[in-house]
Amino acid sequence: MLLHGFAQYWWSWRHQLADLPASGFRVLAPDLRGYGDSDKTPRGYDAATQAADVAGLIRACGERSAILVGHGYGGLTAFNTAVLHPDQVRGVVAVAAPHPASLATHPLRAGRAGRLVTWASVPVWPRRKLRAGAALMVERLMRSCAGPAWKASADFRTAAARMRRAMLVPGVAGAAVEHLAWLGRSPWRADGRRHREALAVPLRTPVLQIAGDGDTFIPPGLVADAREHCLDDYRLVTLPAVGHYPAEEQPDVVTRLIAEFAGAPVRRAG
Repeated sequence: MLLHGFAQYWWSWRHQLADLPASGFRVLAPDLRGYGDSDKTPRGYDAATQAADVAGLIRACGERSAILVGHGYGGLTAFNTAVLHPDQVRGVVAVAAPHPASLATHPLRAGRAGRLVTWASVPVWPRRKLRAGAALMVERLMRSCAGPAWKASADFRTAAARMRRAMLVPGVAGAAVEHLAWLGRSPWRADGRRHREALAVPLRTPVLQIAGDGDTFIPPGLVADAREHCLDDYRLVTLPAVGHYPAEEQPDVVTRLIAEFAGAPVRRAG
C-alpha cells in the first residue's frame, strides 16, 4: 500500500503503480483522509485514526497484512500503523520520512518540516494560504525541496500543476492543515501522550528507509534516527543528488528497492 505525503494525492505514486504490479504485487495507492476523492471529515486527523484508516483499508481489500510504503507524512502514517496494528504490517518502506518518535523527541531538529508543523497550528490563515494564488504555495514548497534534475524536468512541471489543482478541491486545504496541526498540538493532548507511549515500544517490523542526500525538508540525521526505534531488520539507503521526492526523482531506483525489500525481482511494465 502506497501512502502519499503532505499536499499530494495518489498520483504521486504513478511510476510505482505502473511497475510494481508487473513484479507480481497487488498495489493500492489511496488518497489519505481529506485528500483527493476521500471524505473531508471534520475530525480524524490524529495518528491513531490515520493508522486505523490504513488498517481498515487492508482488511477491506481482503488481505490480512500488507507492506506499507509511505512518503513524508505518509511515511509517518506507515510507521504509526506498524506500531498500533503490528499484525497487519509485514514491512515498512519510509521514503523521505523519519520515525514519528524521532519527530516527537527532537522537534527542534525537524528543520523545515518542523516549521511547517508550527505554521499549520495557527488558526484559519494556513488553509487560506494553501489555496491562495491557485495553490501557488504547493509548487513553491515542491520546488524548494526537490533535487535539481527533477526540478528542471517537464515531469516536475506536470506534477506541480496536478498537485496545485488537487489542493483546490473543496475541503482539501483544511484537511491538509489538520494533518500537520495535530502533530503540533499532540504534546499537549491526551491522545498525543498516549501515542508517544505507544511509540516507545521498539518496532519489530522490517524497515527500509529511502532518503535523498539533498533533502532540505527532512534533515538526513533525523531520518537515520529511526534505527534507534527498530529492533529487527533495518536498512537505510541514501540516494545521491536527490531531494525530498525520491519516488518521483529516481522512480526506477525506488521501485527496485521496494520490490527487493518485498522479496521479488523488479520487472518493468510493458
